[in-house]
Amino acid sequence: MKQVAPYKPKNKIRIVTAASLFDGHDAAINIMRRIIQATGCEVIHLGHDRSVEEVVNTAIQEDAQAIAMTSYQGGHTEYFKYMYDLLKEKGAEHIKIFGGGGGVILPEEIKELHDYGIARIYSPDDGRAMGLQGMINDMVEKSDFPTGKNLNGEVSHLPEKDPKAIARLISAAENYPEESRADLLQVHEKAEKVATPVLGITGTGGAGKSSLVDELVRRFLIDFKDKTIAIVSVDPSKRKTGGALLGDRIRMNAIRNNRVYMRSLATRQSNLALSKHVSEAIQVLKAAEYDLIILETSGIGQSDTEITDHSDVSLYVMTPEYGAATQLEKIDMLDFADIIAINKFDKRGSLDALRDVKKQYKRNHGLWEVKDDDIPVFGTIASQFNDPGMNRLYKEIMDVIVKKTDAPLKSTFEITNEMSEKIFVIPPNRTRYLSEISENNRNYDQWVLTQAEVAQKLYSIRKSIDTLKQSEIDDRDRLIKGLEESYEKIALDFDPRNKKILEDWSDKQKKYKDLVYTFKVRDKEISIQTHTESLSHSQVPKVALPKYEAWGDLLKWCLQENVPGEFPYTAGIYPFKREGEDPTRMFAGEGGPERTNRRFHYVSLDMPAKRLSTAFDSVTLYGNDPDYRPDIYGKIGNSGVSICCLDDAKKLYSGFNLADPKTSVSMTINGPAPMLLGFFMNAAIDQQCEVYIKEQGLEKEVEKKIKELYKGREDERPSYQGQLPQGNDGLGLMLLGVTGDQVLPKDVYENIKQKTLSAVRGTVQADILKEDQAQNTCIFSTEFALRLMGDVQEYFINKNVRNFYSVSISGYHIAEAGANPITQLAFTLANGFTYVEYYLSRGMDINKFAPNLSFFFSNGIDPEYAVIGRVARRIWSKAMREKYGADARSQMLKYHIQTSGRSLHAQEIDFNDIRTTLQALYAIYDNCNSLHTNAYDEAITTPTEDSVRRAMAIQLIINKELGLAKNENPLQGSFIIEELTDLVEEAVLSEFDRITERGGVLGAMETMYQRSKIQEESLHYETLKHSGEYPIIGVNTFLSSKGSPTVIPQEVIRATKEEKEYQIRMLGNLHKHYEQKAKTELQKVQQTAIQNHNIFEALMDACKVCSLGQITEALFEVGGQYRRNM
Repeated sequence: MKQVAPYKPKNKIRIVTAASLFDGHDAAINIMRRIIQATGCEVIHLGHDRSVEEVVNTAIQEDAQAIAMTSYQGGHTEYFKYMYDLLKEKGAEHIKIFGGGGGVILPEEIKELHDYGIARIYSPDDGRAMGLQGMINDMVEKSDFPTGKNLNGEVSHLPEKDPKAIARLISAAENYPEESRADLLQVHEKAEKVATPVLGITGTGGAGKSSLVDELVRRFLIDFKDKTIAIVSVDPSKRKTGGALLGDRIRMNAIRNNRVYMRSLATRQSNLALSKHVSEAIQVLKAAEYDLIILETSGIGQSDTEITDHSDVSLYVMTPEYGAATQLEKIDMLDFADIIAINKFDKRGSLDALRDVKKQYKRNHGLWEVKDDDIPVFGTIASQFNDPGMNRLYKEIMDVIVKKTDAPLKSTFEITNEMSEKIFVIPPNRTRYLSEISENNRNYDQWVLTQAEVAQKLYSIRKSIDTLKQSEIDDRDRLIKGLEESYEKIALDFDPRNKKILEDWSDKQKKYKDLVYTFKVRDKEISIQTHTESLSHSQVPKVALPKYEAWGDLLKWCLQENVPGEFPYTAGIYPFKREGEDPTRMFAGEGGPERTNRRFHYVSLDMPAKRLSTAFDSVTLYGNDPDYRPDIYGKIGNSGVSICCLDDAKKLYSGFNLADPKTSVSMTINGPAPMLLGFFMNAAIDQQCEVYIKEQGLEKEVEKKIKELYKGREDERPSYQGQLPQGNDGLGLMLLGVTGDQVLPKDVYENIKQKTLSAVRGTVQADILKEDQAQNTCIFSTEFALRLMGDVQEYFINKNVRNFYSVSISGYHIAEAGANPITQLAFTLANGFTYVEYYLSRGMDINKFAPNLSFFFSNGIDPEYAVIGRVARRIWSKAMREKYGADARSQMLKYHIQTSGRSLHAQEIDFNDIRTTLQALYAIYDNCNSLHTNAYDEAITTPTEDSVRRAMAIQLIINKELGLAKNENPLQGSFIIEELTDLVEEAVLSEFDRITERGGVLGAMETMYQRSKIQEESLHYETLKHSGEYPIIGVNTFLSSKGSPTVIPQEVIRATKEEKEYQIRMLGNLHKHYEQKAKTELQKVQQTAIQNHNIFEALMDACKVCSLGQITEALFEVGGQYRRNM
């Protein structure tokens, strides 16, 4: 493709960029915003998961010419139309809307949106024809018109704080100061009559000013219920292109309030920290009579004193990492600032920095007699929710503002004398845990080599003795004696455990040769046939043992490979696969709970074990409730099932006995996982209440109680919509609209609850570290989200929940974001060990929580995927046994495989099944514990029943028909497999060391190490794919005669209007009926969180009467919202 030169804009163009609501796919918009900026535009980037109202309000406040959005999560038609309508409603129809969403947005939908008034939706074919720069040029050219020109009475709208009028006046001052002089003079006259205080905030880049401003705004809005605040934020322009990244909004959560106005300015001169138009912007905001104005500079170094010319009170923000104390003498702002914040106070040397900065402040201001406590220097951790240092800083700022300006802003904000103190997830003395694991595992490997060498020497001597005994050599007895003495001496270096392994080897061989092998799992004896018979009457062993005779080879094999079910579990964690339960676990979720329930029954019909895997819609994934608001409405039940309350969960899993050992449920949910888990557990408990009711013949009595409970209520009782599918006996539907504790005696209910909790089998994903690193469905602040995970695990220990995994530590989404197999495995295991360290720091017993941990990997076609499971098992077991001293059950790493979604291509989609088959083969040969095979058409649409059936057939054919798959350790003994295993294992341990150098997993996340590495690897793949250097059949080589174009789906599965309406109606009934009870339960949840008790315990009760969105909002108030990163 020919190189396209960037378009040269004639006007200063401002574009708002974001990914749509409940959509974490931000890779594409990040690439786009970089190219837009390089084309000379000022980009106001909002990041992922942004509502239409947020984007529209931002575009109006920023006086942008255009909005550029990506939408990959469905609901795009409603989203873009709603955006167009809202802009029109707010008198901003001149702002153009551009968008893209890969193959998710269909050609007929693109046409519909263009006809509606959307400027342009770019399709994959547009991308191929125009290239990235070509698409950006088209967008920028269409947006190249002036703003702030030809003012028309905007000044008169200032008193009502009209954001459009304010924005246009600031643009006029920036772009057309001469033409707008008359209007700006009026602004000045108005501003002179207003004494709004201006707080100037400056500091070095990377000091966390945006987060700190956000925290100040949040406290201001709580402190003053009727006051307004305006923010002017300045970022530098690029001298070369004139473009600018105005990125402060992405970090701010508190500004989504009609009492807040924010405007981002570019310096338009690269050597200054402020724009020359700042003064005019402040005058406009004063004329609009805001109660407080915050001015934040771009922060370009030690000399930021310019800000004091524009502010009444100035705050200098720095970090403890300024170098030697003498550097403080060079910072001008220490002379001029009224207040100083040392942010990121959790960094090493913070207390020394506080002492040194206070000393320097005293020196600069001649305050030798003043006590240190009275010096206005504060340690803060703005990234930490409700930080005491931030509270004290806010109070001091407001007090100084009142003192210096007499503004009516007397603060009543309550503070304590606590100092900022990091609430450590991993204690500081444990940050080397990953390198300790690397050292531990390498030491073990070295020990194995040493012991194998000793064993080999002993074997050689023993063989020599045996040979001599049979020989006729004259000196035979002396030689034998000498060899026996050497044997005894060398044997002193031989570990007795290894001696026993060799002694027991012949017994082990016999056990596997016997027709039946008996072993125990949790005190339950299991007998398995050891061979299968082929059509040729060959006896194929399920586990084949090596034919080694030399002790060194045998010992090394036993210590590094071993049979399945024995340490280090390289070949598998169980001696044999469970008979009658293939590892099939198919992912399903679409529409309302009933439709997904039908799909579950379809995929599990006639299966001896029911293994369900649940995909939730994006509304649920982000912890929200269904709503009529168009940007939410369009996403209800699309790309996943809509679940917002307990009754939804009951219908979703109806007809499956959740306490049956042959039923297990996986839930792919992360941010709001504790709430969905609460719905699931309560649904399981109520199912067993129903079983009890039927066993005791209490149906009529219970129905009478339910009618009594509904007496006087206007709302309808929830019911299963439509016919029950084949296989659904209605279990779980009797108690819709009520809970078991409302119809059964307390002691009976509690007994059923305890038995159910210890019986349910399944997994909830709940992996918040991976979300922050790769997938973006975080909703709470990271520390709070981790605390919730810890509370769930603690609850599981207390309630003896032994068969349900509290987390599925997921590499799948890391791989889907672009990581190669080694990075996927290393980051996932590193996250797993981080949870281990966190739970240990909370005082939990490793042998109580480790069995509740599970893993989830992607399988592509790269060679390393052939060994991903065996390497994971080996690394985990060595670390757990040798470093943490964990028991055998804790050493076993259980994992699920899903074939790669990234390797599904929208061209030649029939070829996708071939790739999926090879990936499934890898997984089955490597003894995965469960497997999901993707449908071939998932690259272009939600899979149909036919495509899901084909995907299931892949597994069934391998498991039932493929002869080699009858053996359960087919990879053992292969030279290339052993070579790959060693190579990948060492690569993972080396990555552990790199993460340690960055402060462990959480430290690396702060510098976005994981994200950057994933993006680099993704770009490497895309570059090779684009150039054809990495051949992909039917995509960049072996194309059809038509050029293998993108396939358009024949059938698109979307939620129906009826499904959406019913979900919203039932939700309304729940809110109305339980209004008071929900309020009480939510307050209990908040109090539990504040008092540092177990939140999940409180959630179990709240989930009975509250909706998902209600609980999410309540937890935001006590735990803080997730703050996006650039």
